[in-house]
Amino acid sequence: MKRSANQPKYFSSFIVALIIMYLLIGTIIFMNLKIDSVVLQKSINNLYSKDLFAHFLRAENHYFYPKETDELFTISNASKMAIQLATSVKPSDARTFLGNELPGLRLYDTEIIIAGEGTDLTTLPYESSPPTEVLLEERKVAEEKLKQIEGNSSKEFTQVSPPQKKTVYIYQTHSWESFLPLLEDAQVPNDAISNDERANVIGLGKRMSQNLINKGIGVVHDTTNMTKTLNEKGMRSTKAYAVSGNLVEDAVSNKGNDLTYFIDIHRDSARKHLTTKNINGKDYARLYFVVGKEHNKYLENLDTAKELHKRLEAKYPGISRGVFLKTKSEGNGVYNQDVSNKAMLVEIGGVDNDLNELYRSVDAFTEVFSEYYWESSEAKEVNGNG
Repeated sequence: MKRSANQPKYFSSFIVALIIMYLLIGTIIFMNLKIDSVVLQKSINNLYSKDLFAHFLRAENHYFYPKETDELFTISNASKMAIQLATSVKPSDARTFLGNELPGLRLYDTEIIIAGEGTDLTTLPYESSPPTEVLLEERKVAEEKLKQIEGNSSKEFTQVSPPQKKTVYIYQTHSWESFLPLLEDAQVPNDAISNDERANVIGLGKRMSQNLINKGIGVVHDTTNMTKTLNEKGMRSTKAYAVSGNLVEDAVSNKGNDLTYFIDIHRDSARKHLTTKNINGKDYARLYFVVGKEHNKYLENLDTAKELHKRLEAKYPGISRGVFLKTKSEGNGVYNQDVSNKAMLVEIGGVDNDLNELYRSVDAFTEVFSEYYWESSEAKEVNGNG
């Protein structure tokens, strides 16, 4: 068997990395260092299983992998992992140097799993629910602007019979989240609050629901006014996920449903330069995915979000701001996603986006989602799991 000239390079880099790891383990044992399990898990997550498999496959099959510029095992990679394990500091992430010292910095500890266009540490999403009394102050909707939506965005849907089998559940935990262009005298992000379904995220849920029904997918769309419900229960806005969690549980317990996918629709507080993308001459409200890490289904939910992000970017480059992973220290941490391995939180647009931009993005999402849905359904049937 003819061996490639590159094989010694792969072998030597692997041996060097192995030696460094043994030295690191010896140092940890000798010095009795305590390594936090979270740090260890984050370090291991840097080694993607697919890349690891490809590395070892390439070592024996150079014909299929003639060149590789990005080595998996290098002295640089090994040293960075060693520093992270030993000190809990990630050299490429400034937050790890100061996170324990500066109060409030942990609020920006969201993990960027996939960074979309323009996404970095300075553009991280964050949660901030207004007090319930603020939510109850009803703001007047800009009626004229709602009437000026172009024909394509306000299209009349063809009436079709909804599928009997309900597999997708759409809801809005922060149903009050609205958009400045749709409200009168609204200027700053905190003004983007409304309980009118035409101007808040419930309206986006309605369009998404109808789109999916037209694709032959059975949908249950919850339109609960969360502001009203929280007020009636005497609960603060920070308890919204507890209320929406009860709604999800009730839907799951309904024997008439066969729910697998759960989509919680939100909107971001970022301004227009971050939340808008021009694609083929039309403006789209950018979106992104948030995955809660505080439950045992998060890896599967993360895979779903990553796949949808990839498909969206393939058809609408720049529409997705990425995929983010959050723990309890940065938000709710679960977001009701423990109900299924196909649960997601989708933030669509920001406070400055108008309905034209928002509807285009909802249409783009449902187009991609429906394709993913039917492909996944066919795969289950082929594997005998349908």
